[in-house]
Amino acid sequence: MTTCSFVVSCASNTLRFCKSFQHKNLYTSPALLHCWSKAHLELFRSLLVVKPSARQRYRPSRTLSSSSTIFSGERNCKCCTTTEEEHKVQEPPFSGKSESFNDWTTRDSAKVRIKTILEQGEKLVDKNVTIQGWIRSIRDQKKFAFLVVNDGSCLSGLQIFVESTLQSYEEVKSLLTGSSVSVSGKLVHSIGKGQFYELQAEEVRILGDCDASYPLQKKRHSFEYLRRIAHLRPRTNTFGAVMRVRSMLAFATHCFFQENGFVYIHSPIITSSDCEGAGEMFRVLTEPGKSLNDARREDAKNFFGIPTFLTVSGQLSAEAYSCALRDVYTFGPAFRAEYSNTTKHLSEFWMVEPEMAFANLQDDMNNAESYVKFVIQYVLEKCKEDIDFFDRFIQNGLKSRLHKYIEKPFARISYSEAVEILQNSGNPFQFPVSWGEDLATEHERYLAEEYFDHPVFVYNYPAAIKAFYMKNNDHDSGKTVAAMDLLVPRIGELIGGSEREDRLDVLEQKMHQLGLKAENYWWYLDLRRFGSVPHAGYGLGFERLVLFVTGMENIRDVIPFPRFPGSAEF
Repeated sequence: MTTCSFVVSCASNTLRFCKSFQHKNLYTSPALLHCWSKAHLELFRSLLVVKPSARQRYRPSRTLSSSSTIFSGERNCKCCTTTEEEHKVQEPPFSGKSESFNDWTTRDSAKVRIKTILEQGEKLVDKNVTIQGWIRSIRDQKKFAFLVVNDGSCLSGLQIFVESTLQSYEEVKSLLTGSSVSVSGKLVHSIGKGQFYELQAEEVRILGDCDASYPLQKKRHSFEYLRRIAHLRPRTNTFGAVMRVRSMLAFATHCFFQENGFVYIHSPIITSSDCEGAGEMFRVLTEPGKSLNDARREDAKNFFGIPTFLTVSGQLSAEAYSCALRDVYTFGPAFRAEYSNTTKHLSEFWMVEPEMAFANLQDDMNNAESYVKFVIQYVLEKCKEDIDFFDRFIQNGLKSRLHKYIEKPFARISYSEAVEILQNSGNPFQFPVSWGEDLATEHERYLAEEYFDHPVFVYNYPAAIKAFYMKNNDHDSGKTVAAMDLLVPRIGELIGGSEREDRLDVLEQKMHQLGLKAENYWWYLDLRRFGSVPHAGYGLGFERLVLFVTGMENIRDVIPFPRFPGSAEF
């Protein structure tokens, strides 16, 4: 298929240079209209809404000298000389379903998600639609019944009006909470209180019934009870909202780093390196067959030839790729074999870990602050109903505080200043505060909640309490390292990061002092040996971020299936 190179190139460059299709009105620009035939305009519109693979089906009839010609507005564009033959061979854009940007949910135009109905109801009023979901409640009024159905797309359910004349009415009114149904009918304005629209059922199909032993009823359940039925708790309002916000935070994470030129790296889960040097790692072993003799069974256990563990961090792997691709990030699971039963620790959790080449500690903090503000703003815009729910039922004032965190710069103080503030606070802390000791959660929360009432960066920590890879500060002869923690209200530490020690001799000396074997980190040392550069990065505990944004109290309630000491049932 051939077409004018000007049209194809202009469409391709529009997509490449304009974020999120914000400038699709480019084809109406007076600078371009003078040389565009109607056929070209229609083709350009179509090229903007098909996938790259489909655009490649259009083969330019001739080439342009440079892309600058496309946007310069010059009148000597080769497009002006399109021949009649080219007009004849132009074909309509490829319209195969697999090639288009059609919403997956429109595979059946009658089926509509409840979120779409609540957001675009006026367009659907008096039209026949089909919704599918789970019954939250049912009221039988003898001559008619009301069902409230939720499909997980949003917090609210949709009221279904079922008349007794419906063929399946007797079966419908006997349904219990938790049953799944498919309902077709006409969407109308509701005359009742509490909803704008309701569905007048013309057909109700029962997809899966539910008996009286269903453990979720129309009442409030404790979070502790819901952890015992983690496979069913996403059907509750709270956990449905948590998972939608979590999903949006994950999407916003990728948006932020991708829009800022970062490359997404999948770091390994199985590793032989202990990033933190704490030794609290899960060992990876095979389960050899019983028929093997003892010698062969022992060899089989050592599958990789060396001791291996579940990773506590993807940082070291990210550093390797940062030293080649400049700015990278990892976003994946991490594991810590620590017998901790606090409200903010898990044995399996997710980490967001960017690494930036040619960056220092200030760059590190600037990026971290921008990231946190970006994802909060994104959730406030995309999950309004869920955030309102958390503000009303989980933490009063949450929404206004999130807005304040976005609008006001984060505070920044040195570790020495933090210690001085804590010592002069007059607060009877459980753990004494002294220079050289790590800050406890109570100290972190005092700084973020009471002293600043705002997120605060604490930087330049004592070298003795920080990891081996953190860069020594020259201004105090290595007494401190260029490290930072972001402390936030209610949580304490949300982010930990630093400049990475890029000097080979200094890094080797630190590893020796800490008793780490250099041969176990030979490849990590090679990064300092072959073209080392200043670089920095940080790690953010994703579940703590979800806690921070939703106002939830326990970290076990913001991950689908929590793993902690004594619990891995689901």
